[in-house]
Amino acid sequence: MKNSLVSVFAGFWAITGFSQTYITDVTLADVEKHRMLPGKTVVINGTVITDVKSGKVPIPVGATVIDGSGKFLMPGMTDAHVHFFQNGGLYARPDAIDLRYLMPYDKEIKSSHDNFTPALRRYLANGITTVIDPGATYHFLKHKQELAGQTQAATVLMSGPLLTTYLPEVYKDLGDDAPFHLVQTPDDARKMVREQLAHKPDFIKIWYIANGEGKDMEATARKYLPVVQAIIDESHKNNIKVAVHATELFTATLSAESGCDYLVHSVEDQLIPDSFVQLLKKKKVVLCPTLVVSDGYEDTFGQKLNISNHDLRMADPHQMGSLLDLKHLADTALVNAYRKYTVSDKQLKRVLEANSICMKNLKKLADGGVTIATGTDAGNIGTLHASSYLDEILRMREAGLSNWQILEASTLGGAKVLGKQQSLGSIAKGKKADLVLLDADPSANIENVTKINKVIHNGVVLQPEKLLVETPEQLVQRQLNAYNFRNIEAFLDTYADDVEVYTFPEKLDFKGKETMRKIYADMFLKTPNLHCELKGRIVRGNIVIDNEHVTFGSGSIDGVAIYHVENGKIKKVYFLP
Repeated sequence: MKNSLVSVFAGFWAITGFSQTYITDVTLADVEKHRMLPGKTVVINGTVITDVKSGKVPIPVGATVIDGSGKFLMPGMTDAHVHFFQNGGLYARPDAIDLRYLMPYDKEIKSSHDNFTPALRRYLANGITTVIDPGATYHFLKHKQELAGQTQAATVLMSGPLLTTYLPEVYKDLGDDAPFHLVQTPDDARKMVREQLAHKPDFIKIWYIANGEGKDMEATARKYLPVVQAIIDESHKNNIKVAVHATELFTATLSAESGCDYLVHSVEDQLIPDSFVQLLKKKKVVLCPTLVVSDGYEDTFGQKLNISNHDLRMADPHQMGSLLDLKHLADTALVNAYRKYTVSDKQLKRVLEANSICMKNLKKLADGGVTIATGTDAGNIGTLHASSYLDEILRMREAGLSNWQILEASTLGGAKVLGKQQSLGSIAKGKKADLVLLDADPSANIENVTKINKVIHNGVVLQPEKLLVETPEQLVQRQLNAYNFRNIEAFLDTYADDVEVYTFPEKLDFKGKETMRKIYADMFLKTPNLHCELKGRIVRGNIVIDNEHVTFGSGSIDGVAIYHVENGKIKKVYFLP
């Protein structure tokens, strides 16, 4: 009888795809008590952590074993604020800079549709196993449901379109692609909440804009307070949480007093009083600081982007490349106006003051016991999906948060946004097996969250490099970005060690990456105004042909470059004079 039962259960596990994984002798990050626990074995059955043990553990035959010796295991991270209707590139927000004559908005919308699943893979490769989108569209809500349970893409939680008291003209009449719905009365508010519920959002989002009418902001905020209260009340009646965009102390205070669950930005207009900290604690409101998003706009419009190797490697290369388009747009009057305003003394002072206030407020809230959730507001211009997460946590560190505070905000804090802390956010028996195995200790240096060995999502062990397999076109675009940012290491990273560079058709100019380093490092250092504009591109299998216009100093040149890609690197380049 016993043998029969064993056979029955063995057959059951085989049919259902049940699997066991043991991560042995690993140092575990306890994000709740802020401590590292060495010598642990984490047992995963299917999609769930079924045990966390100390010492030597017997391992059954057939189980997958991951040797965690010298490695560090932390919960999967959450980016608690992204927007998938935006790509993060220059054309993402026509209400901020209207370039629809260059990039029609319907084309940008299609691009955001096409980039959704690749972006979720990109998040997962960065150790971000869950993303929260507070402000999606009905299109994305439908697509999100189709992705439920995927192991090759991060889990996504979404609100519907933002319910707003102010609607920019460019977002009107977009149907299922509308990211904003205008609400002007409490009755409309309740009706729109009920309408959204039919699309199965994970929560409701309010865009509480006090300056949309150009009048006294606090008076405007109080005018629309009944609308905000009606949305919150109707949502809570239906057991669904509410997030609010509120960047002024009075809008944030009114939102918290009205019962909101989640504030998705920092208060940026003034330093918060102790009473605000106590209010958020009493009401159990989670706050997401989004410290870097404004910099994305400022640095893009001011043409002062400083992009890291991490960004160049991990961001969508096409969206990143678009951020430099202002350097060659024909509408110089528009470009110069944006740049002049952005780099003016008045604007620079305003931005510095706002950033300082946000960081001081974050430090006070975190030290005061308010739940913080790490989030980027990725998708906005200059804040690229997935890669911007590192920028955000580094800014949190600059604000004075400890590495442990940041780790907790990036894991357990993100889980608490929508009340998922019983199943996500820490490593414990019964919780979902969303984990990140690191080669270095994140509690010693928060940047070590990027030193990813493996990602475990829904219990499946994944290799980050296999989640981000570049096409030849993406690789060539990445090298073009590195060229334009004059980043020699990122540039060389795209080339094979034995790269060959020719003058077409067959004159070998030089061979080898080290020779390339000498030539291009000198060029990047000594050439003013160096910029390559892509005029056209043809892709044929592993060959990418670029029509390029290169400016340097006061001169320029047109040419064609033919890139041959082999084994994920550029092996040969042919230049046509």
